[in-house]
Amino acid sequence: MSIRTATPSPLSGWLKPALWIPWQDRTGRFSPMHGLVFFALLLPAAIIAVRWSLGEYQPRPVNEVVHQTGLWAIRILFVSLAVTPLRAMLGMPKLIAVRRMIGVTAFAYVLVHLLLYALDENFRLLKVATEILVRYYLLIGFCALMLLATLAWTSTGAAIRRLGGRHWQNVHRLVYIAAVLGVAHHFMQSKVDVAEPTIMTGLLVWLMLYRLASKRPTTPPSLVVLLGMAVIAALLTVAAEAAYYELFTGIDGTRVLEANLIPPWEQARPAWKVLAILAGSVVGAALWRRFVTRRKRAPSGAAQQ
Repeated sequence: MSIRTATPSPLSGWLKPALWIPWQDRTGRFSPMHGLVFFALLLPAAIIAVRWSLGEYQPRPVNEVVHQTGLWAIRILFVSLAVTPLRAMLGMPKLIAVRRMIGVTAFAYVLVHLLLYALDENFRLLKVATEILVRYYLLIGFCALMLLATLAWTSTGAAIRRLGGRHWQNVHRLVYIAAVLGVAHHFMQSKVDVAEPTIMTGLLVWLMLYRLASKRPTTPPSLVVLLGMAVIAALLTVAAEAAYYELFTGIDGTRVLEANLIPPWEQARPAWKVLAILAGSVVGAALWRRFVTRRKRAPSGAAQQ
C-alpha cells in the first residue's frame, strides 16, 4: 500500500504564525516588542474611529478622516525609515525585525486613505480616477501609493528569495521616492499651513544624510557627525520653507528667512523644531547606549574585584 504525501499549499508560507500574527516573532513565539509596536501602530486608527463615532469630525466627517489617515500614513512611513538609524544609535539590532510590519502598516493607512476618498465621492470611480489624473497632488499621492503597494507585495520572505538579496534591496530603495512623494503630496494638500510637511522635509534630509554617512548598518557615525547633520537638515528646512512660500504663495521668501532668526522660545519655526527633534534624539540615543554599555560591563568589573 502506497502512502501519499500531501502537497504543500501555495499559501502555506503566508499562514505561518510568524508571518501573519503580528505580535509573534519569526519563531512563532510572543514578542513583547512586536506586540507593543503593533499596538502603537493601531492606536491612531482606533483614535480616529472613536472620534469619528463621537461626531468630532464635523461638518465633513469623511473628508476629515481622509486627511487624518493620510497624515498618519506619512508619519508611520517616516517611523519605518527611522528604524535603521535608531537600531544603530540605540545599540538595538533587534529593532530591524519590526521594520517590515511598520512599512506594511504605512501602506495599509494609505490604502484606507484612498478608499475613504472614494467613499467621500460616493464611490463614483470614474470621477475618482479623473480627479487623480487632473489634480497634481492627488496624482503624486497615488504614485506614492503604488510604490508602497510594490514594497508591501515584495516584503515577504518568499519575495526576498525570489528576487535575491541585492535586487530586493534595490526594489525597496523605492521607499525613499515614496517618502519624497508623500511629503510633496502633504505640502500641496496643506496649502497654507505647511508646518508639518516642512518639518518632515527636514527629517527626511537627515535620514538620507545618515544613510550616506553610515558605513555599517549597526555602527552609527560619530556624535559630532550626527549633530552636524542635524544642523544641515535644519538649515535646509529653512531653505525649503522659504522656497515653498516664494514659489507657491507669492510671499517673499526673505520674510521667511528673517522669521527663522527669531529665537525659538519666542517663535518656534519648523527649522527649530527639526533641530530640537534631531539633536534631542541623537543625544538621547547616545546617553542610552552609554548607559546600557556601562550596565553590561558592571558585572564583569565587579567579578574581577
